[in-house]
Amino acid sequence: MPKLTVFFKDKVIHSGLFENGIVHIGRDETNDLIIDSMAIAPAHAVIIIRDDACTVKQLNDEFPLIINGKKTKACNLNDNDTISIGKHDIVFNTVKFIAPEASNNPIDEDVKLLNQEIDNELQIPAANLQIMNGSNIGKVLQLKKSMTRLGHDGNGVIAILKRKEGYFVSVLENAGTITINNEPLNDKPLKLNMNDVLVVNNTSLQFFLN
Repeated sequence: MPKLTVFFKDKVIHSGLFENGIVHIGRDETNDLIIDSMAIAPAHAVIIIRDDACTVKQLNDEFPLIINGKKTKACNLNDNDTISIGKHDIVFNTVKFIAPEASNNPIDEDVKLLNQEIDNELQIPAANLQIMNGSNIGKVLQLKKSMTRLGHDGNGVIAILKRKEGYFVSVLENAGTITINNEPLNDKPLKLNMNDVLVVNNTSLQFFLN
């Protein structure tokens, strides 16, 4: 599933997942991906998403389409390609969803039932972590449970809790390898915000909401 992340002056201003079909990009409010800038055409470009390939096409000759620094009218997109329109950059990624690894610690049935009750009560957006480096780069971990445990015993472990106020991360075991946005993370729960980057055991994980 493609993910498009919009940057302005190296700052993320929007990130979203898109299903198969056509994604219209431009300044006009009728677009699927709206970028409010006079440097961008009302209908600037489209991305055609198929199971086997994704293609981007220019819609207005007066407003250039630049892919990885080169002007083009149409081309296929690959992971981490940068689409430049106006003063904005759009980074294209193809993400794959993976299930969380099962913890070695067994969870009692009572706890499972409690987690299910909490999930039913919480009406908050679904959230994900995208792996940003290593052999699994681009894959997405869905945060479906009321608590998701990540890491390895002895090297650092975190827990992400789903509450009605949002998603919170805290350290269960810290071996000095856990950070959030390049700052050390302690055992006090910290609310996660869109595009926060966690590093656990040298694996970078970007948090985002559906």
